[in-house]
Amino acid sequence: MTTDPKVKTLVKILIGTAWIDGQIQQEEREYLHRVAKEKGVANEADIQPLLYEFRPVKPEECYGWVNEYLGEHPTSENCQKLIEAISGLIYSDGTVANEEAKLLTNLQHLDPTSESSESASSSVLKAIRDVYRRWLSTLN
Repeated sequence: MTTDPKVKTLVKILIGTAWIDGQIQQEEREYLHRVAKEKGVANEADIQPLLYEFRPVKPEECYGWVNEYLGEHPTSENCQKLIEAISGLIYSDGTVANEEAKLLTNLQHLDPTSESSESASSSVLKAIRDVYRRWLSTLN
């Protein structure tokens, strides 16, 4: 079975996001393993070393994957999907590191429908709140 390269890149972005603050939290680790398994890429040769933390991921590498995933002309839909996927990972440990918030803000700026930095920040916060609310509702 051939895996969609976009799915693999998304999982790489999530792994890179978990590393962006310098370390992977246990909740992030569990989240990443669950997502990789659900997406069918947990056993892929280029995913395993990242998933099992055989090597850290540098922020530049994560941003490179983001650019690869979104392409030269990102659509609003793809930007929002990526923001939502990353928000799910970020909230898996209940905290948002500065580096993680910066990544989300940068993604919002890539969205072609993004108007200003102030509205971009509020959109990121809204996306994070929405993911957090959904996460809380699954606990009840």
